Amino acid sequence: MTMSWRDRVALVTGGSRGIGRQIALKLAESGMKVAVNYRGNQEAAQETDELIRQAGGDSFIIPSDVSDITQAQSLIDTVLGHWGRLDVLVNNAGIARDTLLLRMKDDDWSDVIQTDLTSVFACTRAAIKPMMKQRFGRIVSISSIAGILGNAGQANYAAAKAGVIGFTRSVAREMASRNITANVVAPGLVETDLTQHMSPDAFQALVKQVPLGRAGRPEEVADAVWYLIGAEYVTGQTLVVDGGLVMD
Repeated sequence: MTMSWRDRVALVTGGSRGIGRQIALKLAESGMKVAVNYRGNQEAAQETDELIRQAGGDSFIIPSDVSDITQAQSLIDTVLGHWGRLDVLVNNAGIARDTLLLRMKDDDWSDVIQTDLTSVFACTRAAIKPMMKQRFGRIVSISSIAGILGNAGQANYAAAKAGVIGFTRSVAREMASRNITANVVAPGLVETDLTQHMSPDAFQALVKQVPLGRAGRPEEVADAVWYLIGAEYVTGQTLVVDGGLVMD
């Protein structure tokens, strides 16, 4: 890492807890100012903000539903108004509405596509404008191995996450000449609030499929995001963090 990150500004969507929280903390450790976006859980967002400040970092929280294109643009504008620049965007916000395709309701499809894919489009489009003026930017979007392998009961989620990968490759090609990189992190089984609600038997059945024999930790996903932010000669790539489950 040859670049100084102090005084640069980062935005993490869906940054109030889980993987998003760990990403926000990781970026704050570098000296960056970090805007933490959340949709509904203000208490969790405030806790993330406090953790950053306790560690000596600078942050503020911004409520916004990034699945709404207008709110996504307003979110970027708020960060620019507060700190005057935006150097790093981490598109982390996402939801799941798992069910078999024959049982999938229209809203199950559209809600996941809007939150997991359209938000990435909306936030990225808004963010590249100031990044182009600065001739510097780092964009990292969180996909999933479901977007690579597909997964029964997750047609909506897999489609959105696959879309994030294709979208990011296009952005990387368009923005490379402006010194803006765009990359993807695709986690596998990671210990989050979602896995905590799984039955122990179901969780262990998934763990047995992982060559490294355990679930990942949110901190390990954050480490991958940090690598891609600092990697000046890497763009348009998907870094899989899954304990060896996907080996291409």
